Amino acid sequence: MKKNITYIIFLVVTFITANTHAQTEGVKGYTIEGDEVVFSFDKSDYQKATTDNHGSILDFEDLDIKNVVVSGEFNNWSKNKWRMTKVDENRFELRKKLSDFTDEFSWEFKFVINNAYWAEPSKSISNTVQAYKQGHALPTYNLKMYTAYPDEEGNVTFTLNGYETARKVVLSGSFNKWDEQMFVMVKTNDCWVLTLKISPGEYQYKFIVDGTWIIDPDNPQKSRNEFNGFNSVINIKGMAKFLLDGFLDAQEVILSGSFNDWSENEYKMTRTQSGWADTLMLTGGKHHYKYIVDKRWILDPNNPVREYDYNGNVNSVCMVK
Repeated sequence: MKKNITYIIFLVVTFITANTHAQTEGVKGYTIEGDEVVFSFDKSDYQKATTDNHGSILDFEDLDIKNVVVSGEFNNWSKNKWRMTKVDENRFELRKKLSDFTDEFSWEFKFVINNAYWAEPSKSISNTVQAYKQGHALPTYNLKMYTAYPDEEGNVTFTLNGYETARKVVLSGSFNKWDEQMFVMVKTNDCWVLTLKISPGEYQYKFIVDGTWIIDPDNPQKSRNEFNGFNSVINIKGMAKFLLDGFLDAQEVILSGSFNDWSENEYKMTRTQSGWADTLMLTGGKHHYKYIVDKRWILDPNNPVREYDYNGNVNSVCMVK
């Protein structure tokens, strides 16, 4: 395989479309759909539960499930706050906006039955980690949630050419808090490969080949790390669609913003039957913009989200996430 990283558009910003893809087998407890995290509890995925007071282990068959709560680092392990909705006899669901979570996250969580019993995930589930309390390992496991996760229909494919004799290759980076186990790459005839679904943004990463950390030899983009070495760097972009309705009598409309240093001629918009349109691939985060209609600067009349910049100007805002 010649190319190391393949980009596939997966998110339309300004008008966000939620696309649902099944997660890779073995990843349980949640999916990410558009701008939402969907927590999913299925009784058939669990056999045991424990109690806080005595640490006694119960069989799920002995539990009459009245309610299920999502409990984790994001809500201070509350047994009451994030109550799920019953979908059918065995399944419960809870939807939360990505904006409910701070920063790029990799959170640990569990499901709580009847506000009292902690559902115990199987060690065979790929996104389980051992639980710790005050630095000491506990005889239990938590589920772990990432903004990035393996998905055959994801938007980025990582490839490591060669290393045919390696027994195991793991992809580790800032997108999964440098986890050394979860993202195991798949071996093909001439390379190792793994496709992920990742939110737009700039990330650092490395490959772990049979325990040895290496940068991506096919990616010239790299950044020095705290160990006086280097990490490979990837910038994931998202598709932003800009639509300006009306102004059909205008001779020219320019899209200008923080993403092109407020150029007044770089991005000429295309006339449509109802107005003007342009589509850009932008880095993750916040971007300010305006339209220039026949030399006259205007805000986006269809976008109510606006902010002042450092110079006191009001601009329309586009979020890529």
